[in-house]
Amino acid sequence: MFPLKRYKLLIFLFFFFVVTGCSKKNEEKLIMEDLSSKTKMEIEEYAQSNYLDLQIEYQYSDTILKDKVISQSILPGEEYLKNVALNVTISLGNIKEVYKEKKVNEVGRIPVMMYHGIVSLKDEETPYIGGNVDKDGYHRTTESFRRDLEFYYKQGYRMISLNDYIDGKIDVPLGYSPIVLTFDDGLPNSIHIIGKDENGNLIIDPECAVGILEEYKQKYPDYQVTATFFVNGGLFQQSNYNEEILKWLVTHGYDVGNHSYSHPNFNNLTKEEASIEIGRVYNLLDNIIPNQYVSIVALPYGSPGKKTNASFEGILSSSYNGKNYQTKSTLQVGWESNYSPFSKQFDVQFIKRIRAYDNNGFNFDITYSFQKLEQNRYISDGNSSQIVIPLENQEYLKNNLEFEIITY
Repeated sequence: MFPLKRYKLLIFLFFFFVVTGCSKKNEEKLIMEDLSSKTKMEIEEYAQSNYLDLQIEYQYSDTILKDKVISQSILPGEEYLKNVALNVTISLGNIKEVYKEKKVNEVGRIPVMMYHGIVSLKDEETPYIGGNVDKDGYHRTTESFRRDLEFYYKQGYRMISLNDYIDGKIDVPLGYSPIVLTFDDGLPNSIHIIGKDENGNLIIDPECAVGILEEYKQKYPDYQVTATFFVNGGLFQQSNYNEEILKWLVTHGYDVGNHSYSHPNFNNLTKEEASIEIGRVYNLLDNIIPNQYVSIVALPYGSPGKKTNASFEGILSSSYNGKNYQTKSTLQVGWESNYSPFSKQFDVQFIKRIRAYDNNGFNFDITYSFQKLEQNRYISDGNSSQIVIPLENQEYLKNNLEFEIITY
């Protein structure tokens, strides 16, 4: 005899498969409409009422008008079942029209900002203009430095490293402009260590330059916060922490460069004396952070002011303790923004900087310099593998660049 329980189970399974099989056979098949004439809102309403799992993507198109459908994954007239995925691509419009709207210009000028000390004071606690701590504005209050960072961000600037700028690796979003921050002299208030935590990690004073930069990393994650710090023989003048500071900087997105060993006026040095000044710092960095520092020299006092000075050759090619060093770029004390690395006028060996100070909008202070930049600032196309410029600026472009060149 066939067991009763097993007989009942077989009957149940038979009816289950018959019913579910019939329901699948009878499941309603729907026909996809042509979405090309619909707006985004209409497409969303259509997907919701027709049981579609809608995913929308956007891309630029030279042939499809902005906000119109480029493609749909289920073609018009095709059958589909409920709850299937529908991928729709919508046009952002002609990219050249976007370039025109955003005023993209990748042979425009780039601000390389020169800072020295960041002093823990409010502006009102100094006797000088704005946030200047000294008469010439080489040192800034923490209040003014935060104000500077807010200003750059709100004006549409995003940071890139000095090394990337020199190498032509400019990666900022479409419609934004690159800015480079540099700090000379390796001052303790560039990165001030106030101790270590229980795990042995450095505790950084939140009111020093790096402490404030780290604050802005958190405040504006899209700011791409970075900077290059140029040191002398005393590094950051914190003998208990100097080596750890260097290692911390290069592992946290900052660069370290060469500011000469004793900060001399290179106008008064021979080629050989210059080689020793530069080579000693390279040697020092090579012993602590080998292959992690940048081969760039910030010229003390901007000296020598001319590349024809005898000492300049010693700065570019130096030697110390049997090791040879090559400098790929030098920075002037400078007074204005510098050229795009794609411009014929760009001189990698002699880069101008803007002194970050207040002077009531005169003599190339921050206000003056950034007002002037509005006439010809570098504005990115958002794609670091190509160069986009207005057609009328084509004459300023370097020859033989290894990039796709797009004009509009």
